[in-house]
Amino acid sequence: MTVQPSSNLRLSEEVWPAPRSPVSAAWSDIINGAAKSWLWMALAFQDTKLRYRGSVLGPFWFTTTTVVMVASMGAIYSTLFNISARTYLPYLAIGLIVWGYISTAISEGCQTFLSAQGIIQTVPLPYSVHAYRAVFRNLIVLAHSLVIIPLALLIFQIPVSWRIFEIVPALIFYALNGVWISVFFGMLSARYRDVPPIVANFTQVLFFITPVIYPASLLGTWQAVADFNPAFAAIDVMRAPLLGVATNTYSWPMLLVTTAAGCLGTFIIFARFRARIAYWT
Repeated sequence: MTVQPSSNLRLSEEVWPAPRSPVSAAWSDIINGAAKSWLWMALAFQDTKLRYRGSVLGPFWFTTTTVVMVASMGAIYSTLFNISARTYLPYLAIGLIVWGYISTAISEGCQTFLSAQGIIQTVPLPYSVHAYRAVFRNLIVLAHSLVIIPLALLIFQIPVSWRIFEIVPALIFYALNGVWISVFFGMLSARYRDVPPIVANFTQVLFFITPVIYPASLLGTWQAVADFNPAFAAIDVMRAPLLGVATNTYSWPMLLVTTAAGCLGTFIIFARFRARIAYWT
């Protein structure tokens, strides 16, 4: 006698969903994470409050530190580079502010998933939420530091031109690059705990080879160090418009290429290893 499969069994076989591809799961993670903006924005504000809890100045401590550095370094390096202090101090101030964002994005990007270990292992949230949280937190600190710039432009009587509107796309690219940096270095650091100190050392070296405190024109035959340096491109697209001068010829193309390559490469890695992040943390 032939045994016919029950209708319930056939029904369960028909409605059982097919597993999503890694690419689909990764893309869904990024979209769903972005949709939870209320969550990662609230977490970023909470991180900022907790970091400066009990402090009188709060995030403005970084602003104050930048002012002190600009005043002390400007007096020395303007003479060393034979540049007028009126020209050099705004150049230095903007360079240090933007570099502060870049270096913090890289260093804190290494802790994206490690610092959220408890949440990752207990709450089913998109992993991208933690990257958005880190980026928004760094943008909050950057916003506090940017208050120095209008004062510097006013004190040193630097005219504001239409180029100032170029900082809007620059800030958008800062956010985009911050996301892929947080995801990439966050995954790499979760898998290999030696990565954060290595990245910290690399960041220090990058500071000295990037025209942050010195003009790129002083590089002479080594001009390519600035032209093809993504860190300098990120600084230049913000600093040049605020100073009312044209950006370096290679800055925007370099930033566009870096952003596209970083986003694409990180997405491929994220799709490939996303399911292992919880185990690595």
